[in-house]
Amino acid sequence: MSEHLTLVKVGGKVVEETTSLHDFLARFLKLEGLKVLIHGGGRSATTMASRLGLEAKMVDGRRITDAAMLEIVTMVYGGLVNKNIVATLQSMGANAIGLTGADLNYMQSAKRPVREVDYGFVGDVTHVRTTELNLLIDRGIVPVLAPLTHDCKGQLLNTNADTIAAEAAIALSARYETELVYCFEKPGVLRDAEDDCSLINCLTYHQFKELQAAGAIHTGMIPKLDNSFDAIKRGVSRVRITNIAGLQSGGTTLLSE
Repeated sequence: MSEHLTLVKVGGKVVEETTSLHDFLARFLKLEGLKVLIHGGGRSATTMASRLGLEAKMVDGRRITDAAMLEIVTMVYGGLVNKNIVATLQSMGANAIGLTGADLNYMQSAKRPVREVDYGFVGDVTHVRTTELNLLIDRGIVPVLAPLTHDCKGQLLNTNADTIAAEAAIALSARYETELVYCFEKPGVLRDAEDDCSLINCLTYHQFKELQAAGAIHTGMIPKLDNSFDAIKRGVSRVRITNIAGLQSGGTTLLSE
């Protein structure tokens, strides 16, 4: 029987604030079995860009990454946020290592082609190599994955952290029984985004599309759910969306049927 592996993607305010991050990591380490952590850091990147006099540009919630912004997200995602997480995990007794997709050549991508929008140096994942990741995981080391990939030609590319989490979970499911958990501020998928009590405990793809058509699910939750259902179709055993309090077993569980 395959060993259980939990991949947790953490983002939003959870990863941006010291207190919430410390609380999250303490709960993360209490999860049973092997673990992988994927993080975002968009607010930190926007803040750093502002401090350096650069305006962050977004289209439908997606960041435009020109050459200057690529330098900032590389510094923030691959440096500041990633290494703060690794250092905190080490202080809690967990051996961790921070990685971008270029490290160990574990995640490759292609620069997104220009269509209606030129997203700049944004990468769409093309291949995931898990050989070295497996070695780290099997030794009890926690990989901490930053939302950066590379094109195998020396170019780093900004890549959506939700996508990295899904693609990593799919690839690792060839060896492990994988569970993917998206952790952010809300308790899960809500029927009313303004009412935390409207949590949907279980959600099928059909229900998701009905709620999307009705306008109940919108903006950033749509790509998160698209990634989640794609992961289930491609071999991930279980996907949940939750907050820190529900990290162990709460939130919204996505169903294949």
